[in-house]
Amino acid sequence: MPAPPIRVGLFVTCLVDLFRPSVGFAAVKLLEAAGCNVEVPASQTCCGQPAYNSGDKADTKAIARQVLDAFEGFDYVVVPSGSCGGMIKRHYPDLFADDPALHQRAQHLAKRTYELVSFLADVLKLERVEARYDGLATYHDSCSGLRELGVKEQPRRLLRSVAGLRLAELPGAEICCGFGGTFCIKYPEISDRMVADKAADIAATGADTLLAGDLGCLLNMAGKLSRLGKDVRVRHVAEVLADMTEATPPIGAGPAERR
Repeated sequence: MPAPPIRVGLFVTCLVDLFRPSVGFAAVKLLEAAGCNVEVPASQTCCGQPAYNSGDKADTKAIARQVLDAFEGFDYVVVPSGSCGGMIKRHYPDLFADDPALHQRAQHLAKRTYELVSFLADVLKLERVEARYDGLATYHDSCSGLRELGVKEQPRRLLRSVAGLRLAELPGAEICCGFGGTFCIKYPEISDRMVADKAADIAATGADTLLAGDLGCLLNMAGKLSRLGKDVRVRHVAEVLADMTEATPPIGAGPAERR
C-alpha cells in the first residue's frame, strides 16, 4: 500500500494573515502540489516573537502554549517565514526549560517545524516547480531564516527552475534590511539607514524584482523603495514559486501598479 500523505499544519503568521494572505495561499498550493495534506488550524495566533524580543517572557509563554496546542498531532509544521519558524524551532525549547513537560512538547514541535522553502527542498526533496516569471530578480536573505534555520541555497535552487526568471545576486544579501521586528520601532534612525543601504544595493543589481522569504523584511524594503521612487516589484518567494503573480499585485503596490 502507498504511504499516507504527509499531514502538514500551516502556520500562517500574523503579517501574512493581515497584510498578504496570498502568501498563505501560495504556500498551500506548493505543499499540496508536492503531495501534502495541508490544514490551517483556526486556533493559531502569533508565534510570540514580538513579546519575546521585548522581554515579556510571561506573555510569550502563554502564546507559545497556544501554538503547542494548535499544532499537536501534525507530521510537520510549515511556516512561510524564517523569523516565525526560527522562533518556534530555536527559542520555544529554551522558553520552557524550567518545565519538563512543556519543554518536551516544545522540543517535539521544534523538530517538526520548517520554513516553507526549506521544507520543500530539504524534506520533500523538491528540485523544480512548474512556474513562469519573466524578469530579472534579486534575493534578500532574511536574518532569522539564514542564521537560525540555514535557509540560503534552497530558494535560489528552486527559483532557477522558474521559466523566464533570471537571478542577479544581491550585494550584501546577508546583511539585515533594518526591520528586525520591534528593532525598527525602538531604533528608527538606525533602521532607516540600514534599509536605505539595502535599497541602494537592490538598485545596483539592475533587477526589476526583489524576492525574500519573510514578509516583514519585504514590507520594510518595499516601503523604502517606494519612497525613493525605485521601480522594483517586491514579492514573497512563495508567490513566484507557486506561479501566483498574475493574480496579485506586488507588495506595496496599489491597483494602478498591478502588472
